[in-house]
Amino acid sequence: MGFVKVVKNKAYFKRYQVKLKRRREGKTDYYARKRLTVQDKNKYNTPKYRLIVRFTNRDVIAQIAYSRIEGDVVVCSAYSHELPRYGIKVGLTNYASAYATGLLLARRHLLNIGLAEAYKGVEEATGDDYNVEKEGERAPFRAVLDVGLARTVTGAKVFAVMKGVADGGIDVPHSETRFFGYNSETKYNAEAHRDRILGKHVADYMALLKEQDEDAYKQHFSRFIAANISADDIVDMYKKAHEAIRKNPAREPKEPKEVTKKRWTAKKGSLAVRKNRVKNKKAYLKMLKAQQEAQ
Repeated sequence: MGFVKVVKNKAYFKRYQVKLKRRREGKTDYYARKRLTVQDKNKYNTPKYRLIVRFTNRDVIAQIAYSRIEGDVVVCSAYSHELPRYGIKVGLTNYASAYATGLLLARRHLLNIGLAEAYKGVEEATGDDYNVEKEGERAPFRAVLDVGLARTVTGAKVFAVMKGVADGGIDVPHSETRFFGYNSETKYNAEAHRDRILGKHVADYMALLKEQDEDAYKQHFSRFIAANISADDIVDMYKKAHEAIRKNPAREPKEPKEVTKKRWTAKKGSLAVRKNRVKNKKAYLKMLKAQQEAQ
């Protein structure tokens, strides 16, 4: 069939249907979203929970949410800017911090729903593939990964968050083929993935750069130097952070801020003030008239 030119006449515009707003903006993949949110018709009032992972320039966002007609409902959330509380003060968007954010989300959510003791997950990161199995009467909490528009390449940071959530005790359907350390020929290398989770790649690069170019090291790792963190401290820093997260994953309440309200518009005057203003204006006009007559 040859090329048919679209004739944009009255009939074309009359039948034209505008795409959804977030599709026009290129923000939502509705083909994927439909499959992530639509639940089986025989599961009444049982939402399909999504593990939402998003990255900004300075933060890692991990949420557990489900969809409603009115909009998505976020059940629990964790952010990498909370990690300084657990001892991770720098590198809040790297692979190791993404894993720690996922672990924090899992432990926090299981604590909220009363499953923290029943499903503890992997208490020490080993890098081995782990799937949660049912223990006792209550089934494990299940959530499916929602990566948005991110590219799902092997070793991507979105899968670091997913690995942290899975190790934290939440059932996330996954395969080891997308974890760092997987190769089609040599298969999955759990040791390499463990080193990545504990930030060994950062420590190795710090040591290498310090040896090769001192100035580049000081510029690239200026925040690490300011926080007095060397290459030898990084692995222990992440291990201690994982222990601290498991010890107390609850959200820390924010202290209320004292806000002084600024008023940019003039405050409306009282009746006495307005009358006084009119009186002064009349007196001023009377004075100008007297000066004009005197001339």
